[in-house]
Amino acid sequence: MKPQTWLSINFFLFFFTWGVFTPYWNTWLINEKGLSIQAAGTIIAVGLLIRAFSTFFVFPFLSKKMAIGHEMKMISLLSALILLLFLPVHSFRWILVVMILFSFVYPMMLAISESLGSIMMKTDQIQYGISRSFGSIGYATALVAVGAILSFYSESSIFWTMFASCCLMTIAAHVQTPKSLMAKHQEQSVSYRPLFQSKRFMAAMVVCILIQGAHASYYNYGFIYLQKLNAGDFWSGMILNLAVLAETLFFMTADRIFQKVSTSRMFAISAAASIVRWGLVYLVPTVWMFIFTQFLHSLTFALAHYAFIRLLNEELDNRLIPAAQGIYASLAMGLSISVFTFLGSYLYSKSAGLAFAGMAAAVIPSLFIALMMNRKFETHPVKE
Repeated sequence: MKPQTWLSINFFLFFFTWGVFTPYWNTWLINEKGLSIQAAGTIIAVGLLIRAFSTFFVFPFLSKKMAIGHEMKMISLLSALILLLFLPVHSFRWILVVMILFSFVYPMMLAISESLGSIMMKTDQIQYGISRSFGSIGYATALVAVGAILSFYSESSIFWTMFASCCLMTIAAHVQTPKSLMAKHQEQSVSYRPLFQSKRFMAAMVVCILIQGAHASYYNYGFIYLQKLNAGDFWSGMILNLAVLAETLFFMTADRIFQKVSTSRMFAISAAASIVRWGLVYLVPTVWMFIFTQFLHSLTFALAHYAFIRLLNEELDNRLIPAAQGIYASLAMGLSISVFTFLGSYLYSKSAGLAFAGMAAAVIPSLFIALMMNRKFETHPVKE
């Protein structure tokens, strides 16, 4: 199997699980476990805090101790096994305990998957955008599949779809893993210092923290919000899928379209699109406006993510990439979403639209930081 094909398959399967967990797990907790919106939001937010810790500290530590291919096999298997612990628990306390365990392990698959892409760009000359588009297709497939399943079965089907997809993800991780991923780097201390000393890297991190964190209300309440607008379960899933369609088309063409665009300009475009997207959801609370803003996902999520991955490829040596991905997954895809989830949960309890207005306001500083980056920074490789 060609490395490009292997990576595409694994991106597809992991992001299929992500497409079940991210938009639907909150719904499952509320409807199957009987939790209130705020209680479920608290559990999700605590899980995101644990995700931030594990991807910041545990993932780089494991990457230093073992080859990333072995790490992928171990984490995928543990994720499937821990998921089963959700079945026998029903109280808030025990659901929270299981969520902490699951969030300690499963989200590391996100950092692992993105590290695979960054490393294989150098070792196997893969095209990141093409393989990552299969991840978006996997996410989109999950949205459609779960939305369709919910039209015929109860919310318990969310759990079993998640478990089945985790099993497939585990199997794929163990099949024909490229040799470049099975070679363990020489064990040495990988310092965060060269990353934290890079003003360009740190500015990019702040931008990503704000832009990606501002998706919190969308991830946790998008499906419920569409139900509030009377879109229906099936059509709500289809509408959520439009964002992933836009994301997929972006990744399929990004390597060509944005080849000569600087990362700072990409960040600025993404920040501006984020302000517009969440502002419109708040100002015009209709299904049709929500549908329109879904296409902006290609800019609010995908463009910011692509810009960061390209910055890593331009700036970092392979051995620094897991540490950088750990920081990104921890802060931009974990901690910031957790903090914004607490904010969004509070605002949603007051008014559904306010949860999105808060996200629009929170992302405003990222636009000014991106514009500052465009004026100030040139490409300076990070060195120890």
